[in-house]
Amino acid sequence: MAFTRAQRQDATIQIRWLIRRDMPDVLSIERGSFEYAWTEEDFLCCLRQRNCIGMVAERDGHIVGFMIYELHKSRLRLLNFAIDPQARRQGIGAQMMLRLADKLSQQRRREIILEVRETNLAAQLFFRAVGFVALGVLRDRYDDTTEDAYLMRYVLADAEIASPFTSGNRIDEYGFSDAA
Repeated sequence: MAFTRAQRQDATIQIRWLIRRDMPDVLSIERGSFEYAWTEEDFLCCLRQRNCIGMVAERDGHIVGFMIYELHKSRLRLLNFAIDPQARRQGIGAQMMLRLADKLSQQRRREIILEVRETNLAAQLFFRAVGFVALGVLRDRYDDTTEDAYLMRYVLADAEIASPFTSGNRIDEYGFSDAA
């Protein structure tokens, strides 16, 4: 992902597990972000599942964003993601995606997948900017409308998975290759 060092070290944003008392703020962000918003029951039903995780971004004691994702054997699936409309374009979403991508390398998962409504151009552009690519169109995806969705994926590059303790060949540093 294309993140700056400043985004990696922004101490004003704390990303932590979502807890029950965060729900009013999460629901407010959800309603302010989506025409077809999840209900509290939707969130609770999802978070009761063993493989479902919720995280929030907090700044100065206020929730400014959240994400809900599922853990699968070789990937993560982002189910819901939103930043408070008043806090957008400040790098918070990128920091949250960086945190999610860090979980890939720690847990040996190689990719993140998600679905974006075809009318949500802002989300499509955001996810593209942080390294996601569209894989295809899911026709008539939603129960609430006949809208299509784009299936998007982020895949860890091999360089991002390599351990800092991996021994390398010092000759490689000089630009020599076997194909000479």
